[in-house]
Amino acid sequence: MIRRALLIASLAALAGCAGLDAIQNAYQGIQDYFTGKDNAEPPAPLAEITPQVKADKLWMAEIGDGYDDQGINLGPAVDDSRVFAAERHGTVQAFNRLTGEKLWSVDHEMDLSAGPVFDDGELFLATAEGAVIVLNAADGALVWKSTLASEILSVPAVADDVVVVRGTNGHLTGLDRKSGATLWYFERHAPPLAIRSRGAPIIAGDLVIDGFGGGKVSAIQLKEGRLDWEANVSLPHGRSEIERLVDLSATPVVRNDVVFVSGYQGGTASLGLNTGEVQWKRESISSPAGMTADRRELYVTDANADLWQLAIRNGEDQWKQTELHQRRLTAPALVKDYLVVGDFEGYLHVLNKEDGRIVGRVQVTDAPIEYPPVVYGDIVYVYATDGTLAAITVD
Repeated sequence: MIRRALLIASLAALAGCAGLDAIQNAYQGIQDYFTGKDNAEPPAPLAEITPQVKADKLWMAEIGDGYDDQGINLGPAVDDSRVFAAERHGTVQAFNRLTGEKLWSVDHEMDLSAGPVFDDGELFLATAEGAVIVLNAADGALVWKSTLASEILSVPAVADDVVVVRGTNGHLTGLDRKSGATLWYFERHAPPLAIRSRGAPIIAGDLVIDGFGGGKVSAIQLKEGRLDWEANVSLPHGRSEIERLVDLSATPVVRNDVVFVSGYQGGTASLGLNTGEVQWKRESISSPAGMTADRRELYVTDANADLWQLAIRNGEDQWKQTELHQRRLTAPALVKDYLVVGDFEGYLHVLNKEDGRIVGRVQVTDAPIEYPPVVYGDIVYVYATDGTLAAITVD
């Protein structure tokens, strides 16, 4: 089943400009981009490897119906002793992080769409009806619920008693962490076509950093919701709506005083955290899936599911891994001296981060892994769309 991969906004206006055929062509083009359904480039078959590291399942569990064939954004959240996961229809569960023993299970009978995020004893989730809910991590009991104006696919960001969420309409809302009351609302003009993004804003110090349609990146003051700076990173170009669609929709990455952004047809760029000044940009490397970084290098899953290592200092590529081409990879995660990525057939691949070689592999399930792996205490936690939750060791 093909998952819907975009939100078409202002359909009436677009139909007036380009007609129904243009809308349908744009819709299909972006679907192919995200799902790897382009017949010209089928997913690369997996080549045999000689494992150099062991990737073993420590434990596994099943969480209800998982995504239930919906394009949502549920994944694992981890603290020192527990792992939390939710399924589409409202069931949230907690497990012992090391043994997989189920600690509690609660059904909130809501269509969950993003999360959970763990912070200071509480879990933050979002729903398809546009609500943010907060649960007590000790037993899953509801603490509060706040309903907003749009479906939410981005995981909430939490810091300094403020919860920040991005709706599928592209607008940001800051909520009071204790009560759920709205503190501020940041609205941006939406282009005629916009990506149905799973990326999320991030909080860096007293700033909320997020990318928007049209190639802009904004830094918003966390407490007041006022714009601090804005940068034009990518300019739309081309004649058709689909050619001009640019959206810096991937979750930004911050290292020290530098922000890294990417997204659909937007390239990958480095900006100063305090000024928004663009330091470097790689036009040809766009990443809807996302990125991660260590002290010196940025690791990017590009639009073709090729993996790149870029130097943080200047954006120069150190290596490119193409053996997983078009396998719909997640954003990479770092564990020990390796990178891990999930793919559309439920495999977790382990790569040597120094040269990009595939050095290990384990199939968790036969369903897609779409949420980036989460690493805690050198254990990799993976959640697949069929509701399979797994803890993987890499040795």
